[in-house]
Amino acid sequence: MPATNILANLFVTLYNNEARRKRECTILPTSNLAVEVLKTLEREEYIGGFEHVDDRRGGKFKITLLAKINKCGAISPRFKVRNDEFGKWEQQYLPAYDRGMLLVTTNQGVMSHREALQKGIGGFLIGYVY
Repeated sequence: MPATNILANLFVTLYNNEARRKRECTILPTSNLAVEVLKTLEREEYIGGFEHVDDRRGGKFKITLLAKINKCGAISPRFKVRNDEFGKWEQQYLPAYDRGMLLVTTNQGVMSHREALQKGIGGFLIGYVY
């Protein structure tokens, strides 16, 4: 089995199902990082909710969609970002100031770049959504 970028797969599947106006989608395989990313998307109200199904083959997510995602994607390679550099990355990945969010993995878990700014911490960019 080829190595899959689980995050890239997650974002592509979310985007494709949103584009088709689906109410929910299933994503497999899963990972702990993917769980954290989905929790952040749920907290920021880009998705309705998700359920982790353990099928003993890598697991899968059942995700409720809210039709709020226009574009999303994984950022690879994962760039290291200090808390004073988010503006530069916003310009590169987001359509406008105050629209969308960058997903950052920090030593305090996965969060939006705004949350990281408030806490004054940096981390690695793993994705974007708007």
